[in-house]
Order: sequence, then C-alpha cells, then structure tokens
Amino acid sequence: MKNPMSTKAYAPLASNGKEDILKIAIQKSGRLYDDSVKLLKDCGIDLKNGVNKLKTECDNFPMEIYFLRDDDIPQYVEDAVAHVGIVGENVVHEKNKQVDIVEALGFGKCRLSIAIGRNEKYDSETFLQNKRIATTYPHLVTQFLEKKKIKAEIHEISGSVEIAPGIGLADAIADLVSSGSTLFMNGLKEVETVLESQATLIKNRHLEPSQVKILDKFLFRIRAVRKARNNKYILLNAPNDKLQDIIRLLPGMKSPTVLPLAEAGWSSVHSVLNENDFWDIIERLKEAGAQGILVVPIEKMII
Repeated sequence: MKNPMSTKAYAPLASNGKEDILKIAIQKSGRLYDDSVKLLKDCGIDLKNGVNKLKTECDNFPMEIYFLRDDDIPQYVEDAVAHVGIVGENVVHEKNKQVDIVEALGFGKCRLSIAIGRNEKYDSETFLQNKRIATTYPHLVTQFLEKKKIKAEIHEISGSVEIAPGIGLADAIADLVSSGSTLFMNGLKEVETVLESQATLIKNRHLEPSQVKILDKFLFRIRAVRKARNNKYILLNAPNDKLQDIIRLLPGMKSPTVLPLAEAGWSSVHSVLNENDFWDIIERLKEAGAQGILVVPIEKMII
C-alpha cells in the first residue's frame, strides 16, 4: 500500500490559483512540532490546528501550514508542494534534496553521533574499520566514513537503533543524541560526532517574487523573536558618582538610557543584555554600585 503522504501518491495542494501566499510545512508530531508552532505564534501568526488536519490557513498572515512527517518535508519543499519548511538540519542533509537552508532557528538542537558499547576501548575512528553500524542516517554516516577513509558495513534500520548492539545486529550505532541518557540506559557511549543539528527553515529554490516577499516578512518576524529570546531588558538604580563605571558595563543596543531619579544624586539606567553575558555582567554591576536591578523578558526586538 502506498504511503498516503508520499509525494508520488499525493498531488500538490491547491492555493486557489494565488501566488501571494506562502505554504510552509512543519512536523505534524514529534520533537520539533511544539517549538515550530510556538515560533509561528510568537511571530503573530494565527494558526488553527485541529486533530489529524493536514492543512490549516492563517487569518492574519498570507500563509498556509501543512502538517507532515519530518522525513517528507525536504521532498515536499523541493517539489514546491510547500514553499518553505521547518525541519531538522540532520534531515535536510540526509535527504539531500534540492533545497536551500534559509535560517537556523535555534531550537531542536542535537547531534548525530556514533556510539559503541560502554566497555569498548576506543582510541580513534580506525576502531570502526570493518565494523557494522546501525543507523537511520545512512547517507550522512557514509559521507563521514568516506571522509575518514573508513570502510564499514551500514545497516539501515528505522527506530530503536540503540538496541542494535545489544541484540547482535551491529557493533556500533549512529543516532541523534540530545542529553545522552538513552545511550547510557542502553550501555552505550558517544565516540564521534557526525553532525551538529538544529531546526532550520528551508525553501524551494524557485519561488515567485510574491512568495519571496512574504518569506522576507516572515524572516523579519523570526529574527525579531529570536533576538528577544536571546536578550533581557535591564533596569537599575545607580549613584551618579558611579554612573560612568556602570555605563561602561552596559553597551546596550547603542548606549544605555539614563534618567534622573527623584532622589538627588541617583539615576535610573535602562539597557539590554545578551543572555550569554547576563550573569557575569550582573555580578560586575553589583560590584560597581548598582542597586535595585530589575530584569524583564523582551517579547520582540526590532533592530
């Protein structure tokens, strides 16, 4: 029986003859679904998703959303059934379709790793010579082995890859790893990283100008949301005799905002801190004399 979601058995969905709409494919379930839907909603896109729906339209943005299997998304985008898609970078490279990665989205981070038995001794990739490797990513693993000049036997399987060494099917596996807890529970350890991955926005290479225009608007919203997530708005009180020392610690987007307080000799300082530098700078601000530090999340950030 043909897969009803296969692009060979499924004709492209009609867009009512309009080119001024962007069709986006996202994962219908699984690890990227929730974050993909959240990103769309954070971008102000109103989507209505019913149970088992294949497609939904947006009331407030020229977009149709298709809910598909992640492995199918690159093919649908290549065939222009969907103009763009949100899918893991690992899937993009494994499927090797004619699509372009437009934007890394910062969620769904993981790595495709090779793992072996926890008690095995591993000195270098030569350990893998003539070994059997079980994986759902044969293309990526083959590329990795060829680059390392290693010959190995690849067993392509779908699901439960981590049990392959334990049942004698393989000597090693190549699978997606996030925390590593699944490997640990199955007596395995990581020895090589094949690919670092995260969710990406991909696009068809032959979009109409009207579709490119909508995509640019969508990207503008995505980047504003991501900048907001990576930054915090900070307000603090500073004695005026320490003001310059405190300002030097707070570059902000251009420079901090300084407002006089009702109490003489004090000012209120407003700025933006990057999440990566946050705690280090907060500690230094305290040492420099800052008081009453408030930290506020930013919903959107337009540069």
